[in-house]
Amino acid sequence: MKLLEIENITQLLDSNEIHETDDEAGTKRAAVATILRRTNELTEALFILRATKEGDPWSGQMAFPGGHYEAHDLSLRRTAERETFEEIGLDLDSSARYLGKIADVQANPRGRDFNMVVSPFVYVLNDANPKMDLNFEVADVLWGSLNDMYMGDNVTSLRFGALGREEKFPGYSVGNQVVWGLTLRMLTHFFTLLDPEWRPNYE
Repeated sequence: MKLLEIENITQLLDSNEIHETDDEAGTKRAAVATILRRTNELTEALFILRATKEGDPWSGQMAFPGGHYEAHDLSLRRTAERETFEEIGLDLDSSARYLGKIADVQANPRGRDFNMVVSPFVYVLNDANPKMDLNFEVADVLWGSLNDMYMGDNVTSLRFGALGREEKFPGYSVGNQVVWGLTLRMLTHFFTLLDPEWRPNYE
């Protein structure tokens, strides 16, 4: 699919006009790395399965590698790169090419009284199978086909409980896990950037 070829993604990200989010007082900032690879005529994205941790609103969920901005980070992009190295041992400076940024996403975890804005930065790997070293925050690394997600071939759902009630949420099946919530919203922004007429078929 030409739309999801790395050359096309690179061109569209190059021409993408980024509108930075205006932070309200007390807003936390974070950044993630959307890491792509090309294999078997498919474009895949790297997802981490977060380790189960009490107090973490995203405990046990699928996500892009990344984390909170720290004062010593030169930029949010550097936050994404630092966190990726800490979490999975992947040095994006040497093992990948930076392609660009997609729209910020507002994160408001259920049951949590804070606001956070997450900035996703996109990279493509130089080697499709790099060596990785997972730290205690990451239970596993899985690759998901963007082709399947764009076409809606792996649309699924899960049930998640918070604040005393359980709800059903849409997502994409990756391995035996489900990509949903905040990461699903980032993927929606990404696909809409590539194809402004694209609409998720779970709506």
